[in-house]
Amino acid sequence: MSAPVEDLLRRHAPQVLGALVRRYGHFDAAEDAVQEALLAASGRWPEQGVPDNPRGWLIRVASRRLTDELRSEEARRRREETAAALTPRDAFRAPPPGEARHPAEDDTLTLLLLCCHPALTRPSRIALTLRAVGGLTTAEIARAFLVPEATMAQRISRAKKTLKDAGARFRRPEPAELPGRFAAALHVLYLIFNEGYTATSGAALRRADLAAEAIRLARAVHTLAPDSGEAAGLLALMLLTDARRDARSGPGGALVPLDEQDRGRWDRAQIEEGVALVSRALTTAALGPYQVQAAIAAVHDEAERSEDTDWRQILGLYDLLERLAPSPVVSLNRAVAVAMADGPRAGLDLLASLADEPQLAEHHRLDAVRAHLLELAGETAAAREAYGRAAERTLSVPEQRYLQLRAARLR
Repeated sequence: MSAPVEDLLRRHAPQVLGALVRRYGHFDAAEDAVQEALLAASGRWPEQGVPDNPRGWLIRVASRRLTDELRSEEARRRREETAAALTPRDAFRAPPPGEARHPAEDDTLTLLLLCCHPALTRPSRIALTLRAVGGLTTAEIARAFLVPEATMAQRISRAKKTLKDAGARFRRPEPAELPGRFAAALHVLYLIFNEGYTATSGAALRRADLAAEAIRLARAVHTLAPDSGEAAGLLALMLLTDARRDARSGPGGALVPLDEQDRGRWDRAQIEEGVALVSRALTTAALGPYQVQAAIAAVHDEAERSEDTDWRQILGLYDLLERLAPSPVVSLNRAVAVAMADGPRAGLDLLASLADEPQLAEHHRLDAVRAHLLELAGETAAAREAYGRAAERTLSVPEQRYLQLRAARLR
């Protein structure tokens, strides 16, 4: 199957699934029908050409598959005379008569919000979002998170059952629910992007398909919710960060830190788009953490050389971020900014207060940052020891090699 056709199918998959679930209910059966329609299209379109209305074509084919399946299932139920014993209330039933319906173009966002239902765990939200909204196969999601396909299939199946047991329905959440659900959806996309941009384990530094999928979904959410400053901020953050992708690794996939990257390899068009997005959001919408993080990324990206980076401005932005969304990770990043603005010893003093944070205590990044600041302070023996501890704790092979190399250079 050609790449343009594959991209087209992936783009339309969540819209088609949303249309079917909204019309018929039956999330599982609708998803199976959509997959059959996508399979039919992947075999037919490369030879016969893409139809004028590809989404309509997919909806028609999937609807026929689904109605045939529902009729067959109903006939079986009648034959077995068990209909009376079945639960009368389908958790994914179509909205009752008179309930407000949203236009088809809102289905992707509604589907994303459904996948981020509060009854689901964070791993389940991520898996279900990638499956239903991203259009990734179970095998692709399993490979991305380095688990067996059967394990991921069980996770997705449990997520669907949890939604059903929770009485979830395919509808836009009530106004009181929407802010929390929307925030959860943005957080899921943020986590997907982070895992794609810097894989937490394995031989590869990044998983390009996962990062690209997160950007695609964030772009879709921003299109559907253009007045959301945080949706714009998240998309800007992804674009500004991903713009450095080609410069992040050297020969053999070795990690190249930000201050050593060839900035001529950064994607300038992507940087310009990200800067425009965050600049507009900061002046037209309520301030949020993703906007501030995007602003920090923009300061890095707009510096022509590493030594031109405005660390004082970055420190001010981290001060703001720490007030908006305090966390040990934010404090760790702020300590780096303090070190670069006021000297490594000032940053090391801040790190001492983070040593007992459970979220960082066993994480390699705390030791990696400490090692870097100790090296800047001229304490080579302590820096070498900290680099070694960080290398032992990371599950990422490229990061491990980088940290080991930094330690070896200090011998």
